[in-house]
Amino acid sequence: MTDIESRIDTTRPHTARIWNYWTGGKDNYPVDREAGDRIRALHPGIGEYAKADRLFLGRAVRHLAGQEGIRQFLDIGTGLPSADNTHEVAQRIAPDARVVYVDNDPLVLAHARALLVGTPEGRTDYLDADLRDIDTILAAASKTLDLSQPVALMLLGVVIFIEDDEESYAIVRRLLDALAPGSHLVLSHTVTHPDMPDVDEAVAFWNEHGTPKLTQRTPAAVARYFDGLELLEPGVVSCSAWRWETPTADVAMYAGVGRK
Repeated sequence: MTDIESRIDTTRPHTARIWNYWTGGKDNYPVDREAGDRIRALHPGIGEYAKADRLFLGRAVRHLAGQEGIRQFLDIGTGLPSADNTHEVAQRIAPDARVVYVDNDPLVLAHARALLVGTPEGRTDYLDADLRDIDTILAAASKTLDLSQPVALMLLGVVIFIEDDEESYAIVRRLLDALAPGSHLVLSHTVTHPDMPDVDEAVAFWNEHGTPKLTQRTPAAVARYFDGLELLEPGVVSCSAWRWETPTADVAMYAGVGRK
């Protein structure tokens, strides 16, 4: 058994694997499917959040690689590989795009090494690190990315695992401070909203039974991550509504893209 395999706990449900289950993936275990079904019973639409967040990733990366000319992506909290990963979307538009993935989940790392293979013209690398390990992340990323040039910082559904508000804002700010002008922040976050009370119940169930625990924030608190940045239209909104031509129902995942 490898060191990575020894770190995979199949006895407790895990966020990345449940997310994978909800989006139709196969990289999950019975404990994850059971928890995912119980959460979906509490909030039937929650599986759509995972799908909407994934579609938001694709739209954001296509915009950045296409309209903004971004050729470097630092994707922290990668999650399990799925269809249209960041490097696949970016390198279809710009084959020379470079992507560094960061995650500390052993199952994610095991699959990333096997599946996340980029184009010959570009480069795709992986780092086993926690979001809080900012110096480690930046030092390792700089071996692949030129931090003196614009970078897209991808933080989809990951700052939800930082419970303390001020710590979470400080982490995002430190990462952005290390990036060049013209860099972009792409961020999504589970929200608490009076129009979606069943989400709170589902999150409470998750925090009692699953790992790692997550923190909801209000839409206004999510918007605060973009303080000091130029927000791209339409601002911080439900990820199902960010530059999506087909109207869809709001989901309790809010997202935005901001330019430094």
